Amino acid sequence: MAELPVMRTGIFKHVVPPSLLTEMRGAAMSLTAAASGLVVFLLSVSVVQGQDGWGMTYSSTEICAVKGSTVEIRCSYTYPSRLNNRVNTLEKTLWLTKQKGGKRVDLNTDSEYAGRVEDLCGNNICTLRIRNLRESDSAEYRFMFKTNQATYWANPVTLSVTDLQVSRSGSSTLLQCLSSCSPGQTSYIWFKNRQEVKKDTSPYADFRYESADSYSCALKGYEDFPSPSVYAPKLPSVSVSPSAEIEEGSSVTLTCSSDANPAANYTWYKEDQNADLSSVKEGPRLVLSSIQSSDSGQYYCRAENLLGRRRSESISIDVKYAPKLPSVSVSPSAEIEEGSSVTLTCSSDANPAANYTWYKEDEDSPKASGQIFTITYLKAEHSGSYSCGAQNKLGRSNSTFHLIVVAGSWKLPAAVTIPVVLLAVILLCLPVDQKEGF
Repeated sequence: MAELPVMRTGIFKHVVPPSLLTEMRGAAMSLTAAASGLVVFLLSVSVVQGQDGWGMTYSSTEICAVKGSTVEIRCSYTYPSRLNNRVNTLEKTLWLTKQKGGKRVDLNTDSEYAGRVEDLCGNNICTLRIRNLRESDSAEYRFMFKTNQATYWANPVTLSVTDLQVSRSGSSTLLQCLSSCSPGQTSYIWFKNRQEVKKDTSPYADFRYESADSYSCALKGYEDFPSPSVYAPKLPSVSVSPSAEIEEGSSVTLTCSSDANPAANYTWYKEDQNADLSSVKEGPRLVLSSIQSSDSGQYYCRAENLLGRRRSESISIDVKYAPKLPSVSVSPSAEIEEGSSVTLTCSSDANPAANYTWYKEDEDSPKASGQIFTITYLKAEHSGSYSCGAQNKLGRSNSTFHLIVVAGSWKLPAAVTIPVVLLAVILLCLPVDQKEGF
């Protein structure tokens, strides 16, 4: 057999009979995307046809398919039945792709394509079918066949696998369908609330969108593989961790979550205050470290994305704490005299509310319980140091004060004085009368 010339492309050898280098003609190649059925895309392609019957179709354009769909790349080929006065028979067909490092591998043996690739050949037509496309499948694919006398390579087909996304264009009402497809390569379908509303359009669509609506797009022919829907945030929910009773000094985390696409940004607020609390912690969590009683109050979050905003219902944060140092008030506040009454009132900031107990110095038993302690008919022995104890389940606090009872001036009531005066008069007058009677 006469030696065939070799054309080098990269690291591969194209062994082609000389007669094949003299003539080129046009043909066709098809790309098919599948969901439940197959939708056919026709691409302009070329075929090399030799005088001796050698030929193969190939694509010089990029093929754009959607992630998750199925693509079919079809290649037809011809070769002479006799070459150099010998029978020329087909021995092998292969679909190859390039891996990292430049090495080309047979798709049927590549683990990345396991279970997803079929090589369907018959009647001089070979079809490469790749299911469940991944973005990593974006690559060049080559078909080759080998006879007992020559090896023939097709030029590469470039496949781009795109993952569709919808984005808002600036501050306008325009939505854009983002893909890796070349401009003008395909047209777009738009959906509102999963219903088709625009078709055969550019990647842009103008909507007057409402917060309850959702929007998505698809490539024409890939309607069963639309982009994820985009929509404004739904009503946010707020969770508190830990969910048990919140004690002063502990750490509490508030988490805001909202179903939204694109994902929402979150801001925290405390009611009755204009301060923006987002600086406490960026993102959906608000962390209150070493929480204080002053942190008690109503909190809410706001979720916002490019399509709208929504605020949550308010959630109450009730910080529990032990009684603070009690204060004692005395009524009346003037000098306390013997025989009078005095009312002592004890107050302490506590949550839950404190219980109160009264003690006198050097006495083991409490004098009284309750917030108010009243002493009537004061005597000198009531003087001394008293303490008020405020207590709840989280702790106790005491406050001590000194009570001084002073002696008062002695006075008879008017009702007692009058009889005494009358009696004195009687005693003075009676002897005179008796004397005069003798």
